[in-house]
Amino acid sequence: MTVLKTSLRNFLAHKGRMALSAVAVLLSVAFVSGTLVFTDTMNTTFDKLFAVTASDVSVKTREKAGAEEGAPSQTGKPETLPAAALQKVKSAEGVKSAEGAISSTSVTVVDAENKNLGAKGGAPTVAGNWTDSDLRAMEISSGHAPRGPADVLVDADTADKHGLGLGDEVRTITVTGDFTAEVSGIASFKVTNPGAALFYFDTPTAQRQLLGEKGLFTYISVTAADGVSHDRLKKNVAGVLGDTYKISTAKEASDEGREELGQFLNVMKYAMLGFAGIAFLVGVFLIVNTFSMLVAQRTREIGLMRAIGSSRKQINRSVLFEALLLGVVGSLTGVAAGVGLAIGLMELMGSLGMNLSTDDLTVKWTTPAIGLALGVIVTVVAAYVPARRAGKVSPMAALRDAGTPADGKSGWARAAIGLLLTGAGGLALLATAQADQAKGGSLLLGVGVVLTLLGFVVIGPLLAGVVVRVLSTLVLRMFGPVGRMAERNALRNPRRTGATGAALMIGLALVACLSVVGSSMVASATDELDRSVGADFIIQTGTGQPIVPQAQKAMEKAEGVEHITQYRMLAAKVTAPGGKAAQETIAATDPTYAQDLRRDMVEGEQSAAYGKNAISVGGDYAEKHGVKIGDTLSVAFTGGETAELRVAAITSDEGSMDQGAKYISIDTAERYIPAEKMPQNQMLLASAKDGQTEEAQAALKASLADYPQYKVRDQTDYKKDLQDQIGQLLNIVYGLLALAIIVAVLGVVNTLALSVVERTREIGLMRAIGLSRRQLRRMIRLESVVIALFGALLGLGLGMGWGMAAQKLLALEGLKVLEIPWPTIGMVFVASAFVGLFAALVPAFRAGRMNVLNAIATD
Repeated sequence: MTVLKTSLRNFLAHKGRMALSAVAVLLSVAFVSGTLVFTDTMNTTFDKLFAVTASDVSVKTREKAGAEEGAPSQTGKPETLPAAALQKVKSAEGVKSAEGAISSTSVTVVDAENKNLGAKGGAPTVAGNWTDSDLRAMEISSGHAPRGPADVLVDADTADKHGLGLGDEVRTITVTGDFTAEVSGIASFKVTNPGAALFYFDTPTAQRQLLGEKGLFTYISVTAADGVSHDRLKKNVAGVLGDTYKISTAKEASDEGREELGQFLNVMKYAMLGFAGIAFLVGVFLIVNTFSMLVAQRTREIGLMRAIGSSRKQINRSVLFEALLLGVVGSLTGVAAGVGLAIGLMELMGSLGMNLSTDDLTVKWTTPAIGLALGVIVTVVAAYVPARRAGKVSPMAALRDAGTPADGKSGWARAAIGLLLTGAGGLALLATAQADQAKGGSLLLGVGVVLTLLGFVVIGPLLAGVVVRVLSTLVLRMFGPVGRMAERNALRNPRRTGATGAALMIGLALVACLSVVGSSMVASATDELDRSVGADFIIQTGTGQPIVPQAQKAMEKAEGVEHITQYRMLAAKVTAPGGKAAQETIAATDPTYAQDLRRDMVEGEQSAAYGKNAISVGGDYAEKHGVKIGDTLSVAFTGGETAELRVAAITSDEGSMDQGAKYISIDTAERYIPAEKMPQNQMLLASAKDGQTEEAQAALKASLADYPQYKVRDQTDYKKDLQDQIGQLLNIVYGLLALAIIVAVLGVVNTLALSVVERTREIGLMRAIGLSRRQLRRMIRLESVVIALFGALLGLGLGMGWGMAAQKLLALEGLKVLEIPWPTIGMVFVASAFVGLFAALVPAFRAGRMNVLNAIATD
């Protein structure tokens, strides 16, 4: 009980000094809790949606098993089943009702001003027929259901976002043609709509316009008669249909949807938890520093406690109990903050197009349990070493000034271990650069990153003694005596300076690594575009939708265009001469593709692949299967016939564009695949006539005025879009890393605040002999700046090493250009100095306000 009272008294006595450490625990726990609440809420939202939309039994085509309902096939239309299947289902025993439904995501819907009405943030635009089954999830809030080809029903969220009202005209663009309709009704969801844009037509219109012919559906919804179980109904339906179709109960369909959603959510959840782990790691340094300095400042107090009978175990438990209190307080507030963070994430997703209602906010009991356990365990473990150090304080320490002497042996041992870890990590990174396979190289890279990080953390105090002196010579000496005092303060306790700098080092190392990787990817892609792409323009969507035939015909009429090259992706089972077969993707293009994308060749000429019954293969495929020019491949096209194609060329797989691609001509594809099964173009390449580049680009854009989903980009536009996409991804990562950097900044603030308390008497003496408040504050600010620059220098150097090793792995995938973004690196380094200045504001202000006489009188 005495230990608990002592711990509680010390905790409350130093609550100001504990506050920043508690904030670090709070932020880390909040990120973990917020991530769990957010993903659990998304699961709840979709579970409710699956529960109300899933039919008692559903029937789909086998090709759609495991795919999103209504997903487009290669033809740009969803897979279908015939009306005869619906009649068979209706005749099955136990069926109360059955409806044929249509759903397609291969559509674009625009308003009268040609503005795309699709959802933002990647959610699909879904068009289909309105059925009684839809009333389970939606209710018509205004107007009426579609009654003919001129009517369309729109979901309320889409209507609100785009200002649609009854009577407004919309145009739907599909591979079968364009058609217009007026909004006849608006339907509201009974549960949360996660963000899809929904458009419903009457059944004949949906069949004709979305599927291309009557008498077809994409799935069948079956309702069970009273007293008939779903499993029994499934068995009865299977009895009349056989094994031709995919038949699922409501539970099976919901489970399948949850599994697909779970795969997406798990990637996001574990990525965010990874960044939370980085924040926890940075927080460890802050907590270790805090307790180390508190123990050092209480050396005489602990010595007195030992002198009057306290055992080492009691002292140790006292410090650990303080850490326990810190962990509990920080974790509990962190869990509460995590709920707020989850709500903020939901609002952010709402701005991106995904609707998540706070009515579905889900806080499972496991979330606070995990947050509390993580926060407490990390805090107690981080305080263990300082607690052991406190337990070793002898009773004789009561006769000495505060502070514990350095352990020279442990310093040398630490340096040796740090050098060993750093050296081993460096060798792993060097081996990564020499790897010839990405899989093995990735493992070496991971080992190298972990070992060098640990090595730099362990060797930090030794590096601090060297690096801080160099930085001080360049930065601090110009400030005269005040700068020299700031240097000596930073060097006074290299272990503390090393730990504080290491906290900042971790976040900046990841920033530097990702900057190098991102810049190298952009530079490599740009270099390859310059070398390989001969086409003037690239036409495609940003969502992967095919190019509809009517848009292609419009482009073919554009003036100033010399030629347009088609690019279709075909699925096929390819059998090599040795008999080994595998599912492959084959690119069917026009012969002009050889001009539009210049491929390096291993053997033969690329143009030879466009001869009758000819094909080209990639160099790796040829080497793996022993394929030579003149050999024959058996190619069974999905939806078509089997062809015997002669290998006419072998392309190099050195570049990243179309790496490993197999090419045939459009004529060859049309010879073996029926027109109704022929895939649509995924993109088009166009070249302008000599001297008419600008005119051709303007003409192409004008020809696509009615099709806003397509972009006409020249090489400059393409490079910019690529740079923007990578930049946006990096910005998201930098935003997540900001949490770790904030915790690191708190560490600098805490270190300075505690060091000011530790040097209270010294500060009073310096003030007494003439040091002004302004000089004192400058000294503390300069000390903070040099510590921040020390951490930044280590982090940026380490991160660039990781980035260069990672780029060598990217080179195996064709991204061979290494580019170090020196402006970004320089900006981060300079920004670190301002971070140091900011971190020192409060400690410097408090030091300047000290009473000189009281400071001198301090023990």
